[in-house]
Amino acid sequence: MRRSFTLFSIVVHAVAISAAFIVQVLAVGTLPTPHQPLMFDVSRVMAVDVQLPAPPRRAPKAQATNDAVSMNAAPTVAPDRIRDETGLENVAAPPAGIVIGVERGLPGVVERAPVAAAAPPPPEPPAPIRLHSGMKAPRKIVEVAPVYPAIARAAHVQGVVILEAVLDAKGGVESVRVLRSIPLLDQAAIDAVHQWRFTPALLNGDAVPVVMTITVNFTLQEA
Repeated sequence: MRRSFTLFSIVVHAVAISAAFIVQVLAVGTLPTPHQPLMFDVSRVMAVDVQLPAPPRRAPKAQATNDAVSMNAAPTVAPDRIRDETGLENVAAPPAGIVIGVERGLPGVVERAPVAAAAPPPPEPPAPIRLHSGMKAPRKIVEVAPVYPAIARAAHVQGVVILEAVLDAKGGVESVRVLRSIPLLDQAAIDAVHQWRFTPALLNGDAVPVVMTITVNFTLQEA
């Protein structure tokens, strides 16, 4: 019984499969439209402007001036013809402030007269220093006696006038001023000391101007 049922089932399935196959083969009409595959539409492109950073600025090159260019520098422009030698091709550049003249008659050459550099100002003389024990004192080599004023002689005025004198580096008297005064005798003492001469005062072997004190004694001689 069970074996018969199995055989029957096989026969039924075989008939159903065969019928389905025959129907597909014999079927007429339009075939179904297949599904359209998924596609990306790339025909529409969006353009986006991107702002690029500005390039860094470069400092303009300084134009070389005629003063900064050496006279022996190679030319940057081809010459139109070969020129004769001037004899200054290997001359060193002149020092600052001096312009070297050029040979006359050369074409295309501007003549400039040589300009000498300004001489530096002479050094200022050293200030006079007060005479002290660490230096060699000046020695009087020329002495002129003061003229006794007649009014002072008549008034029997006498005494010591103390002066302060400034000697230059050669031993000459530059200026005199009164430290201790006797009014009738001061000018006579000043006039006399201005004519005195001394040896130079020496400091470390060098002659220097000095300030020193001088006394002039006025004495009346009894007749």
